[in-house]
Amino acid sequence: MLVTGWNNGSPNNQTGAGYGIRVSKRDRDLYFRREWKEVEIEIENEVVVVRVSRSFWRNCSELRSSKIGKWMLKNGYAPWSKGNAPKFELIPLSGNRFKLLKH
Repeated sequence: MLVTGWNNGSPNNQTGAGYGIRVSKRDRDLYFRREWKEVEIEIENEVVVVRVSRSFWRNCSELRSSKIGKWMLKNGYAPWSKGNAPKFELIPLSGNRFKLLKH
């Protein structure tokens, strides 16, 4: 599934806090389960555990993680100019585990 970079409007470009990825509501409903409290995302050789917030199922379908932010910063995907968020592939593996790759 195609996802985009997300930030909270004032992300920390040192720690990666305030960054994450945005999942479309359509893909959220197709690939995620409401009972999941967290998902595991493989990024390069690391597994990042990301808490699924209650707002994920309302209007804020973002997966937020400073580790995702650090990865974006390290690889030059962040910061980005307004309206020009990077695109990524979030590949379902099994259960609540996914793999994140640059699109």
